[in-house]
Amino acid sequence: MGLFKKKIVKKSYDKERQKPAIKCSICTGEQVAGFLDVHTGSFAEVMVIRGEADLEVFRAQYGISGEIGKIY
Repeated sequence: MGLFKKKIVKKSYDKERQKPAIKCSICTGEQVAGFLDVHTGSFAEVMVIRGEADLEVFRAQYGISGEIGKIY
């Protein structure tokens, strides 16, 4: 049933101040995608990553290509 497919809305971020990252919990293994502020070091959470499909949605929403760094 591909008639009612969810549309991916393009969003943007400040590429000079922020870089995409995945914050990983060592204890529970939970992963959260978001953006790391280069100047302050603060992390802004965007969405929970439960699998490879969620990661691809995050990449498509923000137009991210290449490797995304992980924070532990």
